[in-house]
Amino acid sequence: MKKIPTRKESISFLERVGCNQRVIEHCIVVSEYAVEIAKVCERKNSIGVRLVEIGALLHDSGRALTNGIRHAILGAALIRAAGFSEDLANIAERHMGAGIPVREARMLGLPPRSYMPKNIEEKIVSYADKLIRGKKRMTAEEAIKEITQKLGSKHPAIKRFKNLHNEMTRMRGD
Repeated sequence: MKKIPTRKESISFLERVGCNQRVIEHCIVVSEYAVEIAKVCERKNSIGVRLVEIGALLHDSGRALTNGIRHAILGAALIRAAGFSEDLANIAERHMGAGIPVREARMLGLPPRSYMPKNIEEKIVSYADKLIRGKKRMTAEEAIKEITQKLGSKHPAIKRFKNLHNEMTRMRGD
C-alpha cells in the first residue's frame, strides 16, 4: 500500500513541487471544507476522512506546472512520482469541473478517459473545490453562476455540478 502523507508532509510537497502561496492557501481551505463535509456525511456513510483531507490538500498540486485544465493530470503524475497513494492521484485527476466524461476529455485535448469522480472521497473533494474561490467559500448558487459565466448556460458541467450538489445534500441530510 502506498503512502498517504501527513498534513505537514502534504504542504511541504506542495512547496517542493513549486506551488505558490496562493495555491497552497486555497488547498488548505478546500481541505478544511472537504473534511467538514466528510464528517457530516460520515454519520450515514463510510468515508475515508483522512483521504479526503490529504486528497484536498494535494488536489491542485499540478498548478505548480500550469493553471490550465491539464493541472489535474499533471498533479496526479506528481503525486504518483512521489510514491503517494493512487487514491490521492485519482482525487487530483478527477476533481476538475465536477468531472469530465471521455467525450469532453477528447474535445479538450486531454488523454481520452473519464475524469469523473468515482467514489465518495473524490466527489467530496471535487464538490468542496467548486465551492471555494481562492480562500472564499461560495454557495452552490454562486458556483453555478460562476460556471455559467465561464462556460455558458448550456455547458454540461452545470448539470454535473447540480447533480453533485444534490448528491452531497442528500448525503449530508440537509
